Amino acid sequence: MLDASPAELRAAVRAGELTGPTAGLAPGFTQANLVALPEADAFDFLRFCVANPKPCPVLDVSDPGSPEPARMAPGADLRTDLPRYRLYRDGDLADETADVLDHWRDDLVAFLIGCSFTFERALFAEGLPIRHVEQGVNVPMYRTSVDCTPAGRFSGPLVVSMRPMTPAQAIRATQITSRYTPVHGAPVHVGSPEAIGIDDLGAPDYGDPVEVRDGELPVFWACGVTPQAVAAASRPELMITHAPGHMFVTDARDESMATL
Repeated sequence: MLDASPAELRAAVRAGELTGPTAGLAPGFTQANLVALPEADAFDFLRFCVANPKPCPVLDVSDPGSPEPARMAPGADLRTDLPRYRLYRDGDLADETADVLDHWRDDLVAFLIGCSFTFERALFAEGLPIRHVEQGVNVPMYRTSVDCTPAGRFSGPLVVSMRPMTPAQAIRATQITSRYTPVHGAPVHVGSPEAIGIDDLGAPDYGDPVEVRDGELPVFWACGVTPQAVAAASRPELMITHAPGHMFVTDARDESMATL
């Protein structure tokens, strides 16, 4: 599936042929996090995203009840086209499932939020390491002690993804990813994980641990899993999300996410 088009990849997901993380798949095309909420909570969540553009850069918003991301992938179905979903009810993780057809409601508004998998192709092109892809695992993600800016009913901690690099590689990665503001942009922290409340790099809150080699620093980017930590803190009636690392692959080109 490495060279599949976004439409081919989504069809494979819908057919149950692809169930794992999407890092490295459909190279050149933008990947996105999913959040779907009742319309009564949607405006507050949009305000939260505007107040926290690093972890929650909005790429698309559906009409109430519509599962179609009309701007980023016309004709796609957000109920079936992600490899794995999570269901949060009153802030608790209630289920993880291959589709959400039985859980979709006429009042749900879906948000697609930028994903750092999008800029990994640019990092790879510069010879920079992407350890979770090298090791064939999901990217490690951590809840931090950094609070997001509250908005309406939503508040909670920042979640970050981590990629280990040497100091020189981290500088170059910062230069590259700073151009990709719609998909989290530059790192939010480098080194000293304890400074942002991460006690053990080997025990991520989401995803899998990766090797940090001698001479490398952990480099942290804001992560679109943040709304899942926010769900636990804010306890909305219902929130449907992607399972961490199991993203929606859009029809948009990576280059469209980069500024000159």
